[in-house]
Amino acid sequence: MPSPMPEPVPVSIQSPASTSSPNAFSHWPRHRAGASLRIDLGAIADNYRLLRQKVGAGTTCAAVVKADAYGLGLAQVAPALERAGADHFYVAHLEEGIALRRHVAPTVRIFVLHGPLPETEEEFVAHGLTPVLNSMEQIAGWRALARRENRVLPAVIQLDTGMSRFGLSMSDVRTIADDATLLEGIDPCLIISHLACADTPDNPANAQQRAQLIRMAALLPPAPLALSASSGIFLGPDYHFDMVRPGAALYGIAPNETAPNPLRPVVKLSARILQIRDIAPGDGVGYGLTYRATRPRRIATIGAGYADGCLRQGAGHGAAWFGEIRLPILGRISMDSITIDITDVPEGQLAPDMGVDLLGPHHDVDAAARAAGTIGYEILTSLGHRYHRTYVAGG
Repeated sequence: MPSPMPEPVPVSIQSPASTSSPNAFSHWPRHRAGASLRIDLGAIADNYRLLRQKVGAGTTCAAVVKADAYGLGLAQVAPALERAGADHFYVAHLEEGIALRRHVAPTVRIFVLHGPLPETEEEFVAHGLTPVLNSMEQIAGWRALARRENRVLPAVIQLDTGMSRFGLSMSDVRTIADDATLLEGIDPCLIISHLACADTPDNPANAQQRAQLIRMAALLPPAPLALSASSGIFLGPDYHFDMVRPGAALYGIAPNETAPNPLRPVVKLSARILQIRDIAPGDGVGYGLTYRATRPRRIATIGAGYADGCLRQGAGHGAAWFGEIRLPILGRISMDSITIDITDVPEGQLAPDMGVDLLGPHHDVDAAARAAGTIGYEILTSLGHRYHRTYVAGG
């Protein structure tokens, strides 16, 4: 097994420190917002610590904060993860890496999964970012920069072990094995791949990809290995190698459906009631009048819609909650509003300006995803910026 990941090295960063949110609409005042999103930074930190403990001291536990920390706010989430012990982070794009650098210590290692686009290589060095090299073209660009700067530059090498998405093919790896000069000036600090079926533990593709990673890496200069993201961690120690890079699990998404979710929920989304009305049998609700009442109903319109990440295709199976009472969604979800059935709530307990939960103890991110026919990742990254956002530090 190659040696563990090296300690992070200090870099000189010119960007000014900033704690402002990357989106101007992230903090609408509560009294002006139609819904409120509560993000538990303590739960995110606890989830990171649980995952780090699961992989043990011999494996580095990185943290993935791409897509604005899965929609929850990079500026708030990344420092919370750093305080919990994370000193290796992953993002997808260069611009995300530049933004992240402003919110973490100079010693933190930041890996950019998509690697350098043409003519962006020097920006990686300027901002202390490590590229993930996915193609021979990216390797050539990084090698050319090392030659211009007359020094060795670190990089992560990604291998395609069967997902056919990112990374070097076996043919590419053999080409490099036959010509060592292709990596001249490049220090491969890590070799990674990505599992396609980790959320289905009994899928034979998992073991096949693991074996392929070992075969391909053996043809390259020795370096630490990494294969697993969130779900892969739960496949066991054979999949941990030298580093894991959880993303979704940090934010409370279940790693698979074969076992209870061990992770703490992170978000609670509550929408305000804007109007309540009684409807009679035969009355229709919403665009297309796709719902018609079969008996008298009491309904409420709440201040969130598909522009806020409440996916339209989830209407037929979706619901809000008021305490222990499920409030089914009626008709189609609109851009800015949803209509729910509050008939089962005792008279007088709900009124305009009160809140009901769209995400919460009875309806978490994974449940919302099932109702919408999607995955928890899409639910989180679709959450809009018109909410009043509250960050809870917690433990």
